[in-house]
Amino acid sequence: MSKPVRIDVVSDVVCPWCFIGKKRLEQAIAMTPGIPVEVHYRPYFLNDWIPLEGMPREQYLTIKFGSPESYKGIAERVSAAAVSEGLVYASDSIKRQPNTRDAHRLIRWAEAIGKAPGMKQRLMDLYFSEGADLSDRDVLVQAAADVGLDPAQVRAGLASDQDAAEVEQEVQAAKDAGIQGVPMFIFGGKLAVSGAQAPEYLAQAIARAAQTEEAG
Repeated sequence: MSKPVRIDVVSDVVCPWCFIGKKRLEQAIAMTPGIPVEVHYRPYFLNDWIPLEGMPREQYLTIKFGSPESYKGIAERVSAAAVSEGLVYASDSIKRQPNTRDAHRLIRWAEAIGKAPGMKQRLMDLYFSEGADLSDRDVLVQAAADVGLDPAQVRAGLASDQDAAEVEQEVQAAKDAGIQGVPMFIFGGKLAVSGAQAPEYLAQAIARAAQTEEAG
């Protein structure tokens, strides 16, 4: 069997196009059943200036877009794109804008037991579809338990600085590599695709990366 194509997905759990992009990547993988892949989720901070405890959503929208009203048009476009992929982007239900350092730590811990995609999806569903506060430790512990992590271990890890520096370093490495927007998909360590592209486009990228691997 040929070696799996490594796909690194640089993204943030509060980035709506990353939410949509994850679904489109999964569709692309389904379109290329003959090509084995290995997906790794890499952290990125869409808003690295948000305090660890998070902030009210309205305050965030005012700082970033000028006012909550200014964001409405963007939210409608994103919501329509989400619906077309079978996802729910309930922008009005989001009341808190979290700092995502702890969410990325959870994904890192989930990767150790092969559950990173499930962890990533659970966090995104909580935030985008259910309006949950991802800076609330109880919410994070429950999310981790939902995908099979040990809740006591997760609670202890979140109360410490475990892997916080590693997450920060990975985010900095992405920025140092010139990544300024997410999602960013990196196929086979060589081919980079920016944005929530159509599944067909991502499937072509998987095929190209597989051909490059075969050619050595």
